[in-house]
Amino acid sequence: MQTILTVSNIEKYYGNKGNMTKAVDNISFEVDKGEFIGIMGASGSGKTTLLNCISTIDSATAGHIFIDGMDITQLNSKKLSKFRREQLGFIFQDFNLLDTLTAYENIALALTIIKTPAGEIDVRVRHVAKELEIEDVLKKYPYQMSGGQKQRVACARAIVTGPALILADEPTGALDSKSSRMLLESFEKLNNNLSATILMVTHDAFTASYCHRILFIKDGKVFNELVRGEDTRKQFFNKIIEVVTLLGGDNSNVL
Repeated sequence: MQTILTVSNIEKYYGNKGNMTKAVDNISFEVDKGEFIGIMGASGSGKTTLLNCISTIDSATAGHIFIDGMDITQLNSKKLSKFRREQLGFIFQDFNLLDTLTAYENIALALTIIKTPAGEIDVRVRHVAKELEIEDVLKKYPYQMSGGQKQRVACARAIVTGPALILADEPTGALDSKSSRMLLESFEKLNNNLSATILMVTHDAFTASYCHRILFIKDGKVFNELVRGEDTRKQFFNKIIEVVTLLGGDNSNVL
């Protein structure tokens, strides 16, 4: 199995000697191609900081992060920007679509930025739109779409470049339950049909239950790990709730 992501002894500090905060404390793990991984933890646990380091939004204080064999902690800013455009796909809670562009144009823009030949753009946009069942909104602007449609367009934009790794930060946070379920089913489809490798931060147990494996972060460290294996999604959900309880979380915050 090909390893897409290797996080090796990552540490992240904020502040100075007089007031130092250790947000990520010596975390290591690997993600193989085609895995759908969740990262969970209470507010302030370090899960978002960890994602920011992996996504190159922030830099680690110590340790190494390898994505598809490339040590991103050693890249200069120019090479890092190129790597981010070509190898990473991002899905945010607030969609981040451009209001003046149609859904089609928002998706195509990701390909234009990496200088994809014009003849390929239409084929790739329509292919990913079909996979995500958003062909009927390609001509619409964001204001004409529901939250769920906007998030699936954002998902299409993230996957259309064929990135090594898709990073999702609370992707269902702004969606109602029906839209959340549709988005998560889309994630499953991308994962199964296109072998997309997905790393998702979430505080929500229902959202996390769609993952293959979950890392639980507490006080900047990996507290526990759950593998779904042959469990049904409902069985996995119940196990997630048990770990959240151990973490000291309030179940009302994760349901």
